[in-house]
Amino acid sequence: MSNNYYQFSRFVVRQERCAMKVGTDGTLLGAWANGGGRVLDVGCGTGLIALMIAQRFPLCQATAIDIDHEACLQARENIAASPFAQRINVVESSVQQFAETIVGDGGPLFDAIVCNPPFFSQSLKSPDDRRSLARHDTSLPFGELFVSVARLLHPQGRFSLVIPSRSAGEIHTEAVMAGLFLTRECRVKTASHKPPSRCLLEFSWQPEPSFEVEELTIGDDRHRQLLAAFTCRNRDE
Repeated sequence: MSNNYYQFSRFVVRQERCAMKVGTDGTLLGAWANGGGRVLDVGCGTGLIALMIAQRFPLCQATAIDIDHEACLQARENIAASPFAQRINVVESSVQQFAETIVGDGGPLFDAIVCNPPFFSQSLKSPDDRRSLARHDTSLPFGELFVSVARLLHPQGRFSLVIPSRSAGEIHTEAVMAGLFLTRECRVKTASHKPPSRCLLEFSWQPEPSFEVEELTIGDDRHRQLLAAFTCRNRDE
């Protein structure tokens, strides 16, 4: 039976409405990314990452956006049932449209932007249109993501995302074109003897003379420490 919700230490994430379910990528990003006073979660899905950021940074005000109507409804339900309901706002919008609206209105720039982006480009699409939208980059190519982030990120802000390791070269190219510099990196392995399958990356407007590059293996001490505050376990209904 599929897991209809995940019980975390301070909140519950229901996911029956969402095409993309709770997974390792989102939980790692939510536990690893830096926050700030104003945080933007791009492609929020269930609202998981916004909720994790809100737990980790008690003073932050977060905006969670998604292009999918059902995902926004799910995120609102999860956030409303959490202790962080007053600090997270859900907006149904693409990041491209959101950037146009916010920048056009002279709205606030964000101290931190986080994103678990759709990254499949050449693979066979799912017959489920909503799942394809969530997984394939046709709605949010990396280039358009970085253009939007460049419009929304505060001069001292940080942009964090999780990607497949094979996409790292493309991501670095788009970051350079947007004027952003890599400042932190975590390479994620599924087993110690295997090459990294995922990368957690952080970018900012200012270059770092030297920056931290770490490795994490799923199930090792570093992985457990990273998620210790959330002590998540999945439940069946």
